[in-house]
Amino acid sequence: MFIISIDPGISGSICFFEDGKILDVIDTPTMADGKKNKKQVNGSQIYNEILKRIKNIDKKDIKVIIEQVSAMPGQGVTSMFNFGQSFGILKGICSAMQLPMYFIRPAKWKKYFNLIKSEKDASRTKAIEIFPYFSSNLAKKKDSNKADAILIASYYYETFKDEV
Repeated sequence: MFIISIDPGISGSICFFEDGKILDVIDTPTMADGKKNKKQVNGSQIYNEILKRIKNIDKKDIKVIIEQVSAMPGQGVTSMFNFGQSFGILKGICSAMQLPMYFIRPAKWKKYFNLIKSEKDASRTKAIEIFPYFSSNLAKKKDSNKADAILIASYYYETFKDEV
């Protein structure tokens, strides 16, 4: 089973995971969005990143797992719109590529790894514990989004591998 797990958003990450092993994790590709150093998701680059990794894989063996996000209290209207737009771009790309998508709520995978009500950085620690061979790629605090994508893939793999 080839899993593409996505922690959506401008500062999100995409994990490429196969048979219980991390193949690669990348930051969500972005590009400039007008003035003031704003960024937006680069859908074309996301498409290219996914395509180059799935070229020789039968689509029936691919699962795209996207964290099911929603509005969060305290976030501004503009940032929520941008976040939703990023989520929609990801869904559109996967739909256009005819890849099956599954949505996992953060509470589901976080509960599985005992990360409910923990610091954001706790997911990075957990990912390093489970995948020590990948720890050099999770060395910085900003790598917590990569860790989230890894744990989403791992959750799906561990929970659903016997159903495939």
